[in-house]
Amino acid sequence: MVNLQRRFLTTMIALSVGVPAVAGAAPAWGQETVFVMSNNTERNQIIAFERRDDGNYLEQNRFDTLGRGSGGVNDPLEAQGSLALSPDHTLLFAANAGSGDITVFRVQGNNLFVADKEPSGGSQPVSIAQWGSTVYVLNSGGAGSVAAFRVNRGGQLQPIANATAFLSANATGGASISVSPDGMTIAVVERIANNIDTFHVNADGSLAAAVVNPSPGAGAFSGRFAPDGKLIVSETGPANEPAGSAISSYTVLANGKLAAVSQSVPTEGAANCWNAIAPDGTHVYVSNAGSSNISGFTIGAGGTLTPIAGTIVGANPDGSTNLDITISGDGKFLYTLNGEVGTVGVFAILPNGTLEEVTQLPGLPAAAGFNGIAAL
Repeated sequence: MVNLQRRFLTTMIALSVGVPAVAGAAPAWGQETVFVMSNNTERNQIIAFERRDDGNYLEQNRFDTLGRGSGGVNDPLEAQGSLALSPDHTLLFAANAGSGDITVFRVQGNNLFVADKEPSGGSQPVSIAQWGSTVYVLNSGGAGSVAAFRVNRGGQLQPIANATAFLSANATGGASISVSPDGMTIAVVERIANNIDTFHVNADGSLAAAVVNPSPGAGAFSGRFAPDGKLIVSETGPANEPAGSAISSYTVLANGKLAAVSQSVPTEGAANCWNAIAPDGTHVYVSNAGSSNISGFTIGAGGTLTPIAGTIVGANPDGSTNLDITISGDGKFLYTLNGEVGTVGVFAILPNGTLEEVTQLPGLPAAAGFNGIAAL
């Protein structure tokens, strides 16, 4: 009964601030738009590419976060979710790892407007997730922590008092954060420690202590909740197996422990670090950075993962080192951030779950430390 009351109150708060607790709203820009983050040390920016009626993509604009990124050469954040849209696509959150703060943009028409910039509540923010009126930020530096904020209709953040929760230890490599569909569980993957932490969400939005689950699969990197509540985890695989990447699915039990559904299903690629789940929850795609390709899986009843066709469903140019990955809000397009060559790979998602390459968007500097991608 307490959980039901909490969910009712949280939903009412979400509706009152105009940040719905459900996904699937139509893109605010009227066309497919993909955002990538420069992560530049002096001037972190969001670059927007918009799909026109003729199917071509155009760089629409660049927007300053008013913060600083971490810089680097290729995948310096080693994380997923440094750029994240609100479920209704009216707000865009950016992690400024260099300056230790979070920028919130309002998405309006063909523009992004800075609504707020706040300290992240820790050191080196790398991943952001939202449920209802609550925003959670994963800080990978220092002790490693999750900080919680309230977000209002205008996009302003307010830290929740005494709501910081810590990872299993210092320097464990926090690499992703995700919120379960019911808003009751936070999942964080610790890349270096190879742990999957779960946190129960209290009634005030704060988090209970971490339940630490050692990952059965080697190289756990990113975890995302599917619409059915199953946690999908990308695994780079054992260090001595160049093509040993895998993907797993889990049920989160009431005590925060994980029960495997599909364990370490091979991706047939190398360095699978990121995954993106279709809005309808039927498919999940993984980005194999080491082999510059994409694998696809059907999410079946109970969270069972089954390879689509021959597992590899899309390929970027050799040496792309495709990093972060995302799917458009209508489920029609998949985008990959190809950090080593400075492009964004665009693929159409076909009805059977396979991919068809549309184009490679140029215009980004190669090997310049870009991290973060999101799409309307």
